[in-house]
Amino acid sequence: MARFVRTFTKRLCIILNVVIAGLFLIACANAWLHPSKWWFFSLLGLGFPVLLLFLFCFLVFWLMLRSKWAVLSALSLLLGFGNIRVFLGFHFATSYKKEKPDGAIRLLTWNVHWFDEHNKKIREHKDYRKNMIAFIKEQNADILCFQEFLELGKSFANSNTNTIIQLNYPYYYRVIDYGQASRGRFQAGVAIFSRFPIVDTLRVLYPDPANLRAAESLIGVDMLVNGKRIRIYTTHLQSVLFQKNDYRNLEIIKSADDSMVTASRSIIKKLRQGYTFRGTQADLVRSKLDSCPYPEIVCGDFNDVPNSYTYFHIKGNRQDVFVKKGFGIGRSFTAISPTLRIDYIMADKAFDVLQYNRSLVPWSDHYPVVADLKLARE
Repeated sequence: MARFVRTFTKRLCIILNVVIAGLFLIACANAWLHPSKWWFFSLLGLGFPVLLLFLFCFLVFWLMLRSKWAVLSALSLLLGFGNIRVFLGFHFATSYKKEKPDGAIRLLTWNVHWFDEHNKKIREHKDYRKNMIAFIKEQNADILCFQEFLELGKSFANSNTNTIIQLNYPYYYRVIDYGQASRGRFQAGVAIFSRFPIVDTLRVLYPDPANLRAAESLIGVDMLVNGKRIRIYTTHLQSVLFQKNDYRNLEIIKSADDSMVTASRSIIKKLRQGYTFRGTQADLVRSKLDSCPYPEIVCGDFNDVPNSYTYFHIKGNRQDVFVKKGFGIGRSFTAISPTLRIDYIMADKAFDVLQYNRSLVPWSDHYPVVADLKLARE
């Protein structure tokens, strides 16, 4: 009987290992599969951290048993190393210094979530805006890139645009992606503020249904840094538009409630829509980056994880500052899962990446990301 149990258990472990290895490799291949056709595989990308953990556990398990099946997990991890290295940062000893290195360009990107205007009523009108402005000032960045940047109109005392300008950012480019522009109120979109002179600007609108209001433009600014012209892009790619009810559905799925099937359908429908639109948007962003004649940096809220088509396609041969200088997982979105790194800074190889930092401040649903970069000597 004991022998039968051992044999059955071993065979079950082998089957599970094969299945998990297969799913892991499909999740890795997701980076090269366009989500307009292969959106279902994009869902596996969300499970990449769990699959990676199980695969590593199987590797340790088989090694302890001195079994040849350890080769399966080892080979799978080796084949997926390109995905692993962008998911995990390995720079353990790297510490961030607030003082900028000589000649460095400090860039901050942050989805400021309307400067927390959404949540004032929940907190009985307690305002986090002042905390956010104070934090931005403290970072002493040369370039600020914002997504979901809210402007209530310059006639208001709390004009966010004027406030940022007063922090010594005289040059800026801001676009209105949604809001009541004609009335001068409630304007939101992406924005770039700079201490370097801006000599040109561009804007690209995504060809998605305007009524979704779930993506913001790709904008770019050309600026002169020590006489050298560079281009900074920022964007906010398609959101899945989760509402309070969707977050409740996620809890239902986690608890395996009887209504799990209905909840899952609602979530999957929104995820599919998001993946499809982001794939098209990523293609457009990549085409603009590849045609840029100057050293460029692209940053923003991509709304997709590192092993996604969106990430790999936009990144190309550019440098992800987290991969270059970060440690751990680098979570940048505060909700749903601790594995969600969806905010990025990617730099042309004309730049040296000097520092990376992510601050765990609670005032938005995204954490701000900061990097120090320097134009490499030609």
